[in-house]
Amino acid sequence: QVQLVESGGGLVQAGDSLRLSCAASGRTFSPYAMGWFRQAPGKEREFVARITWSGGTTYYADSVKGRFTISRDNAKNTVYLQMNSLKPEDTAVYYCAANEANWGMHSRDYDYWGQGTQVTVSS
Repeated sequence: QVQLVESGGGLVQAGDSLRLSCAASGRTFSPYAMGWFRQAPGKEREFVARITWSGGTTYYADSVKGRFTISRDNAKNTVYLQMNSLKPEDTAVYYCAANEANWGMHSRDYDYWGQGTQVTVSS
């Protein structure tokens, strides 16, 4: 089975940047896609971005398009989320997830999840 560990969260001011990392470990790690999701207090977990593992094709939620960039280092089994121009509404716990079957953007499509890392953006 796969274990995912997020890191890089913290407290920043609006307009600042932050880079999240997600390190994967396990017997085998060759997902179809890796995704980032987030969940704010009282809200449902929402899709942020995903990247296919092999081709590197990316897809973003409209709310972060143009501000966030997802990338991966296949050799290191690591996925990153570069977050620029952060807004208070970006405040949430961010989770990385692995999809072994497809390149979907729905939570139900993902098979493994990290523990989450808190991102707080002050105004």
